Amino acid sequence: MGRLTTHVLDTAHGRPGQGIAVTLFRLDGGRRELLRTVTNDDGRCDRPLLEGEAFEAGTYELVFAAGDYFRALVTTLPEPPFVDEVALRFGVADPAQHYHVPLLVSPWSYSTYRGS
Repeated sequence: MGRLTTHVLDTAHGRPGQGIAVTLFRLDGGRRELLRTVTNDDGRCDRPLLEGEAFEAGTYELVFAAGDYFRALVTTLPEPPFVDEVALRFGVADPAQHYHVPLLVSPWSYSTYRGS
């Protein structure tokens, strides 16, 4: 069964991104919010963001509140911060597969990839 998962790694501090707000949108036919969640102590969400029949082919966007996370760590950030809300747009061609979309983030950069 296919599913969508994510996790966040704080590359500035070398640890999981704990307590980061994550919002998932579906972009086909407009921008529709599907869910909001927060990463756990391991930087992961407690369950898949989408799975089964709810996980369909199409275009999605994950938005991570990275700026809020770094501000809460008392990290000195410029205003506006260089990295604030990180929006990752990606396509799901085969919803029978596992799509893992991690975020590696610091106050100055971010990257992603399709994980397993």
